[in-house]
Amino acid sequence: MHAKSETHQTLNLALFDFDGTLYPRDSFTGFIFFVLSKRHIVKKGLKILPWIQAYYLRLYPAHAMRPRLFETMFKDIPIDFVEKLAQEYAQKLIKNLDPDLLQQLQQHQQRGDHIVLVSASIDLYLDSICKLLNIDLICTQTEIKNGVLTGRYRSEDCSCEQKKLRILQKYNLANYQSIYAYGNSEEDLEMLSLADHAYMVGTKQALPSLKGTQLELADMKKPA
Repeated sequence: MHAKSETHQTLNLALFDFDGTLYPRDSFTGFIFFVLSKRHIVKKGLKILPWIQAYYLRLYPAHAMRPRLFETMFKDIPIDFVEKLAQEYAQKLIKNLDPDLLQQLQQHQQRGDHIVLVSASIDLYLDSICKLLNIDLICTQTEIKNGVLTGRYRSEDCSCEQKKLRILQKYNLANYQSIYAYGNSEEDLEMLSLADHAYMVGTKQALPSLKGTQLELADMKKPA
């Protein structure tokens, strides 16, 4: 665990995975079906059918499948067309978040904690999600040139060790009193390893208890 700074421990940091955690399903695949026509999906999907089959047989990893699928489906699609639908999709997702994890996030907000969504899913709709929730975002970033999606990522797929690296690049963990992390799969283990309080969806463990606001917690620490 990281040594804590003596000078700036006024906040906790709460890290939330999205797919399977804050959102109970696969938002990335859902986005494809929300934005693109069935004809387009079938036509493009046939080109990568062997990889799709290998993925569902657990022979091809998700962190490799996502960029291949994104490029196949979204290369040369105008960004104006995608952005409008991405905002609509975000509104749909926000209404279907896991109620327990959403309540946990809101409790972190009430305490004054610093909250970050850390996801392998893409910025096209997660930007809107985080604006609606008023939280920070670390995710897979997509590339746009001349008004169209190139089909490439401009960052690494934000999963596994990349989650940990991106968090450490953006935040000095020593500045936080406690680190909380919420995930649901092996892709979140590196992120969870950073936490003082780690929660894995699907286990029998209870969500971390969050009692008191930051001001109340600070008052408790003051000498009498």
